[in-house]
Amino acid sequence: MELKLHRPICFFDLETTGVDVAKDRIVEISILKVYPNGNKESRTWLVNPERPIPAETSAIHGITDERVANEPTFKQLAAQVYNMIKDSDLAGFNSDRFDIPLLAEELLRAEVDFDMKNRVSVDVQTIFHKKEERTLSAAYRFYCNESLENAHSAEADTNATYEILKAQLDRYSDLENDMKALSEYTTRKKSVDFAGFIALNAEGQEVFSFGKHKGALVDDILEREPGYFGWIQNADFPLYTKKVLTAIKLRKLNNKFQ
Repeated sequence: MELKLHRPICFFDLETTGVDVAKDRIVEISILKVYPNGNKESRTWLVNPERPIPAETSAIHGITDERVANEPTFKQLAAQVYNMIKDSDLAGFNSDRFDIPLLAEELLRAEVDFDMKNRVSVDVQTIFHKKEERTLSAAYRFYCNESLENAHSAEADTNATYEILKAQLDRYSDLENDMKALSEYTTRKKSVDFAGFIALNAEGQEVFSFGKHKGALVDDILEREPGYFGWIQNADFPLYTKKVLTAIKLRKLNNKFQ
């Protein structure tokens, strides 16, 4: 089954120095862009993370310091990456919890003002986990009846994810071939920021989802404990979380003076 698209969608995968969204860096990024007319384009870049790649991480994806020593930094690639995805929805495997948050951090560090306001995301892993509970390699074998060669290569993983989503739509008649519907289906929880530190409660209000103020309204905490905003801004939180919190604070100030 081919995808029914109203706008392009970019399937992408990252290989990184680790799994900490706020601290780790991209060492490889692959993007497969699918257009509503069925045309496709793809790009894969190796990236110099400007820091050592831990040996245990290199053992997983095979990318070493020597391999990326002469590659461009993400800041040098940021404009190309953004131009490829700026008009598109996004899709990946575990992308809502890892790839999109980390990509956002890298773009913001490169001074590219990225957000998800006018796009949706489809996490193919969530469909798989809701239906079958497996890994990417098992998903590819289960849905496509093929072995995933070069697993943990960003390009191989990206193309496999695209093929899996099409096969999932063929297999599950209750899945709607629509990116907004798939985005809603694959959203685990309603978060305002990518990392999930600020969520929406049942009434659609922003609440903190961690720490001593877990479940408390963000507006209330900003009013009662203004130093909490400063602590988050100066602590090791993702840049996008800080951006979202700043926007909430500015909205609150604007409403106060209207």
